[in-house]
Amino acid sequence: MRITALSLAALAATNWSGVAAEAGFKTTSSLPPRKVIVGTSMQAYWGPYPGLQNRLAQLTGMVDRMAQQSQTKYGRGLDLALLPETAVNGEVSSPAGAFPFEGPVKDAFTAAARKHHCYILVPMYLVGDKAKNIAYNAAILVGRNGEVVGAYRKVHLAVPVNRDKVEGDMTPGKEFPVFDCDFGKLGVQICFDMNFEDGWKELARKGADLVAWPTQSPQTAQPASRAMLNRYYIVSSTWRNNASIFEPTGKIVAQIRDPEQTLVQELDLSYAIVPWSSDLGNGAAFKRKFGDQVGFRYYEDEDLGIFWSNDPKVPIRQMVLSVGTAEVDEELPRVRRFFDKLGVPRF
Repeated sequence: MRITALSLAALAATNWSGVAAEAGFKTTSSLPPRKVIVGTSMQAYWGPYPGLQNRLAQLTGMVDRMAQQSQTKYGRGLDLALLPETAVNGEVSSPAGAFPFEGPVKDAFTAAARKHHCYILVPMYLVGDKAKNIAYNAAILVGRNGEVVGAYRKVHLAVPVNRDKVEGDMTPGKEFPVFDCDFGKLGVQICFDMNFEDGWKELARKGADLVAWPTQSPQTAQPASRAMLNRYYIVSSTWRNNASIFEPTGKIVAQIRDPEQTLVQELDLSYAIVPWSSDLGNGAAFKRKFGDQVGFRYYEDEDLGIFWSNDPKVPIRQMVLSVGTAEVDEELPRVRRFFDKLGVPRF
């Protein structure tokens, strides 16, 4: 298909998100580039508790290191900092060990958010109703100016093997909120939530671009699958083994292992996943036509790549069409319709 400058202008005027929704696939490719620098961390919190003030100094110091890494690596500040599950409290066995967010915890993280002008996700055992002995495994999102954006309360609390009792006698949450940040939509899941589809699907339905996963579990196979099936980025912040950033392709784009503790990575939330074709040349067709205006990672072992625009005036969707390719999630339904005409059965 030949794409002219006139037809590109027409495509730019099209509400492609609506078209894509009608076609049955999720895409952010028609949006302008949305670069976001995410910082994440890995640190274990077993052992004696050092006291709240010492722990807060430890955690805000970790945010300081992420911010410095961002400046060194990308020449600009951090957008989002993630800390591991229950990092504020460490090991807690009952609601009595939970903290309120108001007071020292809020003061420390609102100051850090303002200092670095970034969002910070603060995972903690959170007091709900002290009189009723209610507490949550939660993650509170603090905005760039120190405002509280919202909180996620872990729905799927861990249940120890052969026991009918949830972790620390906490109270489960009831909702899967998505937070509107200035870079895109952020969802949160916590540790054991990984094992249940409903939260991950609901975040996708609500349009999450990126999902933070603070956790004690360092697993990679399940989050890779969740990222691929739901077409969003997942960033883990963990106690051990690794902290990882998963692409919507299911690939790990960045990862740290012991003894490293912090990781920063720039992502573009407006992307296209393009399947192999003879014309694509493993991405070379984009590079020839657009040079540094386009960025991509192509995976020969998966026969696809993820592509993004570096030009604020040209969404990656226009680039995809101009080289005669298609996004993988629109191509497969086309093939399915072709199979239906041939009488290929559906099972």
